[in-house]
Amino acid sequence: QVQLVESGGGLVQAGGSLRLSCAISGIIFSSGTMGWFRQAPGKQRELVATLTTGGNTNYADSVKGRFTISRDNAKNTVYLQMNSLKPEDAAVYYCNLVTVYGARYWGQGTQVTVSS
Repeated sequence: QVQLVESGGGLVQAGGSLRLSCAISGIIFSSGTMGWFRQAPGKQRELVATLTTGGNTNYADSVKGRFTISRDNAKNTVYLQMNSLKPEDAAVYYCNLVTVYGARYWGQGTQVTVSS
């Protein structure tokens, strides 16, 4: 059974930093594309960042230069380092895995709140 468990969310002041973690179990996640998405109240879920098996990264324009996605294969964990946070970054952040076979898995989400 594949499980993705996010952690690291919380309340931070604008300009601050948070690091989100996503622990994956039940699958060798290094053979898929990892991603972070977010969903703010009343808005659609949007892509934040992705990291492919080959190490290629992609970021939403709104977070480029501020957020960094990375992974630790030994720990089966993917991270999202978020710096210079803005109030508009507040959302529920979801971890996502798409395997090489096209199967998609989601975590339960972690709340990020940014005070101005």
